[in-house]
Amino acid sequence: MLRLIATSLCLRCQHVPVLPSDLRACSTLSSVENQQTVEALYELSVDIQKVRKLKGWVLHQNPTYTKEVAGLLRNMGASGPIIAHILAVHPEAVLCNPDQLQTQQELWMSVCPNHRELIGVIEKFPASFFTASSHHENQRKNIAYFQSLNLNKRIITKLMASAPQSFGRPVEQNQLMVCTLQQAYKELGGDEANMKIWLQKLMSQNPFVLLKPPEMLRQNLVFLKNRGFTTSELLRLLSKLRGFVTELNPDSMCRTLAFSQEAIGCSDAELREIILNCPALLYYPESTLTERFEGLFSAGISMSQIIQTPTVLELTTQIVNYRINRLKARGYDISAGSLDIINGTKKDFEMSFGKLQLRRERPLFNPVAPLKADD
Repeated sequence: MLRLIATSLCLRCQHVPVLPSDLRACSTLSSVENQQTVEALYELSVDIQKVRKLKGWVLHQNPTYTKEVAGLLRNMGASGPIIAHILAVHPEAVLCNPDQLQTQQELWMSVCPNHRELIGVIEKFPASFFTASSHHENQRKNIAYFQSLNLNKRIITKLMASAPQSFGRPVEQNQLMVCTLQQAYKELGGDEANMKIWLQKLMSQNPFVLLKPPEMLRQNLVFLKNRGFTTSELLRLLSKLRGFVTELNPDSMCRTLAFSQEAIGCSDAELREIILNCPALLYYPESTLTERFEGLFSAGISMSQIIQTPTVLELTTQIVNYRINRLKARGYDISAGSLDIINGTKKDFEMSFGKLQLRRERPLFNPVAPLKADD
């Protein structure tokens, strides 16, 4: 009997929800649902079953501020369905007290042009807006720092939404990473007049670049330089990698480069040229590259075609087969032509495919053929 009781208690403990540390200080956990919270969410047409399934612990908290949160969102122009969606996917919002939300709104409006755009951000990234009040001072300092760099407000908004961790930590950490990026840009021969645009583009393409250790960036650049890339080529790579240079490490790049060189059968100089045209080869693992090479070969594509258009390796095997099959249906032999037609984004392919179809459907005009006259 005692063993059964002990087992029952252990199982029950495993199902007790853990309250996030950011909100533990201001909420208490009850064994039953907070009926005021449940009724308020029902009135707002929130999917309660979804909340119970994914984040049921929120319904056991006290106090909550459901009506106040909904009121703030409504005052900023959010419709009923949008409010219901936000609270269904991020019910933790009801644990934020009104004073905290007011401060958060003021911080975000210092970079958002209007309430409509802020509601759009909250709808997509609710966890970035409904953060703990302990982060407000760091947020304020980080916003001021990025504004001092004369970065576009939309870029700062995107950074806050996509990588809120960057704004919740001490500003000195962001300053160190930004200085490292600026220093690398200048050392590689970048034009200082264009540095702000380059930095904006880098951070907008990969907002998480700020969260990586600055030392990782330096190690990767040293590794690539030792592989024979010139400073101008390194600057091209740094720009083309879109900030993902910090996601790499020398060991993984060494393995990938060795695999690619053996698979392609090229010299070091030829490999560098291929990498410059397709930097993605630096971060794809061998298993991914193996699958993509085999997929291209099975579709009748030669290695010489891949070398001429290496960016085709950025496409998954499924996408390549789909595009080739559509071209075959129109009588186009991919093995005898350029891979440019299947390369690029979906929009790029549809445009190329449309032009090909138009050329094949357009009748040829014979200038010496007699014109038909009306009877």
